[in-house]
Amino acid sequence: MKANVLVIGGGVGGLTVALKLAKCGVGVTVVEQVKGSPHMYKGELVQPKTLQIFEKNGILPKVLEFGHKINCIELIEKKKQKKSNKKPIQSMSYNILPDPYNYALMIPHETLKTILLEEAKKYPSFKYIQPGRFVGFDGNKAKVRMDKEEVLLEADYYVSAEGRKSKVRETMDVPKKEKKYDHDFLTVTFPRPASMIEGKIISTDDTFLGLFPLPDNLVRSVYLIPKGSYKQMIEEGLESFYQKYLELCPELDGYVQKIDSWKKIQLMIPVHYHVSNYVKGNIALLGDAAHSVHPMAGEGMNLAIQDGDVLGELLCWMYDKERHSPEYLSFYEEVRKPRVRHVLKLSHLSALAYSRPLKSFVTWRSKVIDQLTNDPVLHIKHMLNISGLGIWKESLMDRVIQSGVAPKRKERDKQIIDRRHFFTEEEDYPWRNKEEA
Repeated sequence: MKANVLVIGGGVGGLTVALKLAKCGVGVTVVEQVKGSPHMYKGELVQPKTLQIFEKNGILPKVLEFGHKINCIELIEKKKQKKSNKKPIQSMSYNILPDPYNYALMIPHETLKTILLEEAKKYPSFKYIQPGRFVGFDGNKAKVRMDKEEVLLEADYYVSAEGRKSKVRETMDVPKKEKKYDHDFLTVTFPRPASMIEGKIISTDDTFLGLFPLPDNLVRSVYLIPKGSYKQMIEEGLESFYQKYLELCPELDGYVQKIDSWKKIQLMIPVHYHVSNYVKGNIALLGDAAHSVHPMAGEGMNLAIQDGDVLGELLCWMYDKERHSPEYLSFYEEVRKPRVRHVLKLSHLSALAYSRPLKSFVTWRSKVIDQLTNDPVLHIKHMLNISGLGIWKESLMDRVIQSGVAPKRKERDKQIIDRRHFFTEEEDYPWRNKEEA
């Protein structure tokens, strides 16, 4: 079997690159090893840059139809003492970003995957093999196990979108140094009050509860627990689990109790890594095969889709211009690696704020959040950085203000959003401007 491009892994990142290729008429085969829908939790928060990519691919209306818009994420710091907290709620607002991508979206992961797959299937150059498991390379061909037999698939280019345990990455001999944390997460979806329409993050010195509303009056929750405490929590029973949620968010009473089995609650172990190279010869890594971000960031799925967008656009150009030297693949790494590095750094710093020893400094963390959400410059910079639409690095003065040493700046003119920090099409796809002599 032959293809122009073989994508190993049929998640949202792999399907994004495949959709781009199918739309421009490049023969692409996707091999997905999981039969049916996996029960593992995958990302559901879609950031603004990813929405922009969906619009360019013609699927944004469908995504919006099955998603729930998020305008802001409320940030609530609770102290152990049960004193009434009259402080105004802080919030990170996507609405301070310019139109049209000034919101985020929650959508069930499998729904999003289905939308991408069904769109790709409209194009004759797209082929989908499920189940099929990559087992290694035989020369310049990929060995894929299908129906108890091994088949050789030959392609011009190979894309690994297999996730953290990438077999392709192993064959490339690309080093991966992992950072682990002193906490784990539990995640589960259950019914929500109709009034809970925006995101919410509730923190204490011990824990953290993220609540992100989905369509159909459901909410995705992410709850931080000490590393290794999962088994003990199961022994304590669901009643104890409900109580932990209700202590942080009483309005969930009558809703969280709808979780009737521990089987519905998934353990997530956060890991942080960034490989040294995305590309080797005619092989490229994307998504979790190349990098893993702390789940608090809500960025993992977005980074994979954004990788797929750049790589797909590049491969389409290479076929269109008949420029098939593997060195052109390096454009993909040049664009994506610095952007991913910046997001990984931000997510790692956020994770450290909820790790020992910093997690005990609730007053300090509360001050940082207050400055971040109420200083107009810090706020727009933070929202731009997490949106994926650009990078606006903090200055020394920003850090001094964020720490509380200097006072917050006053309201700034909303028109003064420095467009130089937003990614342009030329920066997203720089090879378009390269002309061969």
